[in-house]
Amino acid sequence: MTITISVDVMGGDYGPSKIIPGIKLALVSYLSDNVKKNIRFLLFGDEQAINPYLQDDPLLSKYCTAVHKELSVSNCEKPAQTVRLGVKTSLGAAVKSVANGEAHAVVSCANTGAFMALSKIYIKTFKSISRPAIPAFIPTTKGLALMLDLGANIECSPKMLVQFALMGTIYIKAYLGVKNPTVGILNIGTEDMKGTESVQEAARLFKAHKDINYKGFIEGNKIATGEMDVIVTDGFTGNVALKTLQGTATLITHLLKDAFSNNFFSKIGYFFCKTSLSKAYKIVDKRYYNGAPFLGLRGIAIKSHGDSDAVGVANAIKIAIEMAKNKLPERIEKQLTMDT
Repeated sequence: MTITISVDVMGGDYGPSKIIPGIKLALVSYLSDNVKKNIRFLLFGDEQAINPYLQDDPLLSKYCTAVHKELSVSNCEKPAQTVRLGVKTSLGAAVKSVANGEAHAVVSCANTGAFMALSKIYIKTFKSISRPAIPAFIPTTKGLALMLDLGANIECSPKMLVQFALMGTIYIKAYLGVKNPTVGILNIGTEDMKGTESVQEAARLFKAHKDINYKGFIEGNKIATGEMDVIVTDGFTGNVALKTLQGTATLITHLLKDAFSNNFFSKIGYFFCKTSLSKAYKIVDKRYYNGAPFLGLRGIAIKSHGDSDAVGVANAIKIAIEMAKNKLPERIEKQLTMDT
């Protein structure tokens, strides 16, 4: 099966200058020869901006086809305005290509609200899902954990949290091969009586659900310990938690760099530690965890950070391809159908 990935190359802070090199990086470093045999990319955007990259690079010209769209979606574009423009924009046309069956997935660095709005209209959600959830992988002391929702839904009903848990369980099984993922609800304490009424009710529903391996509440300071494979929360709390983790990782990175450049002896110490430190820096580098699917859609839409460089874009593309190979939307739909 040939997997087709649509890419909105005009989205985000940098547009084609980072996104197209990200596609090339994915082809060169992230995809096996077997995968590359059956992959192609549709690049939506201004042909005048896209074609120079394809003309100057035999690899890109082999795998990529430009689809001309003059209009693009800015980072501050309101969703309502984006919806009105629809397929006239590179983002709208790229999303529509998935809905039409022309592509298996769409990847964009455009603003989340606009991307989500178009995805809901064109690709649509499953019957039982009112709004998709945004997940992300979090580095932990034991590997990776999955946390959701991270901003798509500011307020969530207990039933929505159950749906997030089911979708997160399927996602981490498919992507990381975790056989029976443990699930926890992010809360202000681990005691049964802690948290809002909504969180309390969600916990009761989780305990009663045969397809959720629920292990209780988890506090923010335990997110990175690897105690839970899937961490479920509302979008407001999840977004704050994620940004706090990213900010803390940036702080630690800066502190270590300052410490090892402090004097001659610390620089000598860095020389002996640099290999291990490089591995540690990579573990907390958000670029390597870039690419968040809108779980709950009937197709695959991957949101890349707006400030993504080539490394970040390549990782988002890798996730899109893995989801297409594993037919994740179909698996989620099957689970949700069984649950209703």
